Amino acid sequence: MPQRYFVAPAIVSEAGGDRRVLLAGDEARHLVGVMRARVGDEVTLFDGSGSEFAARIVKLGKQAVELEVIAREEISRELALPLTLGVALPKGDRQKWLVEKATELGVTRLVPLVTERGVAQPVEAALDRLRRSVIEASKQCGRNRLLEIGQPQTLAEFAATAPPDALRLIAHPGGADVRTRTTGDELWAAVGPEGGFTDDEVAVAEHAGWQRVSLGRAILRVETAALALAAWWAMR
Repeated sequence: MPQRYFVAPAIVSEAGGDRRVLLAGDEARHLVGVMRARVGDEVTLFDGSGSEFAARIVKLGKQAVELEVIAREEISRELALPLTLGVALPKGDRQKWLVEKATELGVTRLVPLVTERGVAQPVEAALDRLRRSVIEASKQCGRNRLLEIGQPQTLAEFAATAPPDALRLIAHPGGADVRTRTTGDELWAAVGPEGGFTDDEVAVAEHAGWQRVSLGRAILRVETAALALAAWWAMR
């Protein structure tokens, strides 16, 4: 796969011989300074819409690169069945690692959960950094739609917004083996903080129709549990 670059705003019109796109910021600096690109070189662009664009460099600058779009193709590398993941974010760099791997595994949407025992507050600056991580991971793994980072919600809010026909699972000790839960055209899953969800939080989710599930005998870290659920769903 050729070098991939994310372009914003979206490339909205059909590709054609006179369609020009401006690549700026870090993407342009990487293309010029690291890849030593030249006029006439071809690269792949994506804009998060699901399309992939072949483009040729027509003008180089230190802060921006002008490209001509020469082809457009709809290429989906998404999961066959959507996955919305609610997670009480872990601390520090573990957040970025979680988002990178969730992107690679095809998670459709990730919602930071505000929980009673949560250790990391999902402030807007942190969410912006995670959205940049989504772009970097998408460039690497080939996804043409970006994993959506939603606005923070409590578990009660998250549970209430799930479609009633979705498979709705909450990772919590004492639940049935997750592998026994196989019905549903989409999955909504919730993973708590290091100290786990409180009994009251679990009760609210179960009252809303969610099912408690176990991921095995070992006590998993937040990101491990979240990615175990994502991998299980992706491999169905």
